[in-house]
Parts: sequence; C-alpha cells; structure tokens
Amino acid sequence: MHLNVRDADLKVGATTCMFKFHLILLVTVGILSSASAQQARYDDVVRNLRNPDPKARMSSISLLRESKYLEAIEPLAPLVNDPLDEIQLAAIDAELSFYLVEDVGARRRYAFIVEVRNAGRAETAFSSGPLATWPRPLPASLAASLLKAVDDENPKVRVEAIYTFGAIGTQAAGEEHAEALLRALDHYDPAIRAAAARVIGRLKVKSAGEALIRAVNDSQDSVRFTAMRALGEIGEVRAVQALTKQVEFYRKGEGAWSALDGLARIGHASSVPLFAARLADRDAFVRRAAVEGLARAGASTEVTALETIATSDSSKMVRAAASFALQKLGKNYIARLVEPLDSSSMAPQIAGYFLELGQPAVAPLTSHLKDPDAAIRGNVALILGAIGTSAQVPALEPLLTDRSEDVRRAAERAMQRLKVRGA
Repeated sequence: MHLNVRDADLKVGATTCMFKFHLILLVTVGILSSASAQQARYDDVVRNLRNPDPKARMSSISLLRESKYLEAIEPLAPLVNDPLDEIQLAAIDAELSFYLVEDVGARRRYAFIVEVRNAGRAETAFSSGPLATWPRPLPASLAASLLKAVDDENPKVRVEAIYTFGAIGTQAAGEEHAEALLRALDHYDPAIRAAAARVIGRLKVKSAGEALIRAVNDSQDSVRFTAMRALGEIGEVRAVQALTKQVEFYRKGEGAWSALDGLARIGHASSVPLFAARLADRDAFVRRAAVEGLARAGASTEVTALETIATSDSSKMVRAAASFALQKLGKNYIARLVEPLDSSSMAPQIAGYFLELGQPAVAPLTSHLKDPDAAIRGNVALILGAIGTSAQVPALEPLLTDRSEDVRRAAERAMQRLKVRGA
C-alpha cells in the first residue's frame, strides 16, 4: 500500500484525445438542421437537466457528456448536488470529461505518459498529473458545486467530487476556495482529509500551511503522510523544523520518505546536511528525495556526489533525479534526462522534472523531437506542449506525419495544448 501511495503522488502524466463536437446532440431526429433548430435542440437538452423525472435528467447528462460541448459545463454544475447519488456521480463524471484530454480508463497507456491506476475515475485523473487535463477555466458555479459535494453522505460522491476539483482546478481556484478545502482537511472521513491534502498541495494553496502542519499529527497515516508532502508542494518554510523531526522520528519507510520529500520540495538551505546524509539510504525513494532536495536547495558543493549517483546508482529513478539535480545546478544534463523517456514507468517522473525546469529547458529539449525512438519523440512533444510556446509549433508540425501513430497523436495534443494555453 505504501508503494501505491508513493507512486500516486510522484506520477505526472498526459493523455491524448482532442474533443469532438458530436452532431447527435445538435440535430433532431434526422430532419432538422437549421441553426435555430439546432439551438432549440440543445436548449431542450439543457432544460431537461431541471426535469423532475430522473430518467430525463440522466438522459440529458449522457447527451451532453457525449457531445463534449463546452457550453454545457455551467448548466450541468447544479446536478453535482442532485438528490440522487446516481445523477450526482454521472454529473461529476460528465464535468470531468469536458476537461480530460482523453477519457481515463479506455486504455492502460495513452500516447506515452499516462498509466492508469486501480482507483476511481477522478482520482486516476488527478494522479495522472496536470497534463491529463486541458488547462480550461473552472467556472465558479462548478467549483462551488464540487466542493459542496465533498460533504455528501455518499462516500463515493465525496471522493469523486474532491479529486475532480483537484484535477481540473487552478492555483487561483484553490486559493479562492481555500476555506472549503481547509474544512475538507478536517473532515470526519480520513479519505477526504488525505484527498484534501493532496489537492491543496497540487493547487499550491499557500494559506493552508498552518492547517497542514496540524495535519502532520493526524490519527491516520495516510493523512499525515500526504500532509507532509503537501507542505513541500506549497513551499511552507515554517514546516522545515517539524518535517525534520518527522524524518528523525520515522527514520525509514513511507513516513521518513514523506517528510524528506516535503523538505526536498521546500529546498531550504538548512536541510542540505540532512539531504547529503541520506544519499546512501537503502530506500530508493528516500535517496531520490534527498537528491531532489539538494537540487532545489542549490547545493553546488554536492555536484561531485551527484555526478557519481547519476551514473552508478542502482535505481533508475534515482539516477534520473541526479540528472535533474545537475541540470538545476547549472550543468548540461538535458540529454541524460531525455533518455528515460523511452520507458513508460519513468516518463511520468521525467515529465515532472521538465515541468519544473520550465521555459529554460525548451530550446535544448526541442532538438529531441528528432530522436530515433518513437516513445522519446512522443513524450518530448507532449512536454513541449506544456512548457513551450507557439514558437515550438514549426518544430512539432513534422511529427503530424510521423510514421508512428502514437507520435502523430502526441504532436496533435501538444499543438492543441499550446493553443489552449495561448487562449
């Protein structure tokens, strides 16, 4: 179980389907095709979202979900709080589908980066990382409905609602709804408390620092561990002392790793001796966190040790972390970072590093669009869609006719993401 939790929080992913507008919603039964008739048909479907007949409401949800018609996002929002659980779950699922690049669960591996976990649909989307969804705006009405559903009596509704909010939300939405997320962090259901900590971390809700520090002493391991990692994600410097004590308390296992991972994400200079001391730890997850901590703390004194780790550590993920660290510390390790992108198990970790490196990595990364390995070409394209600009479109265009179907899809998704981000 511990490994599953660690894998879930470390994976960053991308999915690969462009939204299509299906005419089934807009054309009445075979004969009406004018603009006014189309609009009336859509209006009728939306009106039925308010129909007292549950079957009519469910039918409208299905039609709107199938259409992928983005104007339906707001009209659907009230049904997230419908009196019937089945309708609530269908509405949440439909709302999530408007943001997903490709439906989660259709395939195990989507054009390289995403790997599906055995979890609920919303949690799977959340765990797949920020590239699993299009960066579309989150209407206030939908955000409010999802967070209201976090207090629903049905545990499945609660979980799907909070992870959907986390998957499609933005940092601004997280801060705007910080009060509701803090309430969720104190929910009677430990699954919701843990989920709230993960969402707070992903959306970088900095105002949650004190509440997360309190959650480090929660009665449940899952909440304590996610709170420690979330403190790192929001960069809560006030937590350095508390997290250091947690490393000393747990010494090994997921507790020690979670605390060290939190410290590694904060990257405070005072933690450098602790990071250096853990470079030879038996646990590869702990070694990885220690290496990343040195990178973010700017520990240039450890370059020699990191160079050795990048070449000789027994773990692929630790070697990749060392390449990331050396790149952060001013060395030229982009090519070494790209190498593991041919592995479906390593691609999420590497994608996360490039998302963190950001714009400065774009130019050296672009040259790898010509890599002879199809998996590397496709993953590089997806990453460039997330960190590049419209300036990368000419370099991506040749991949639209690549011999690999997956590479062609990845290039299409990357270019679409650049357009959505630009808009």
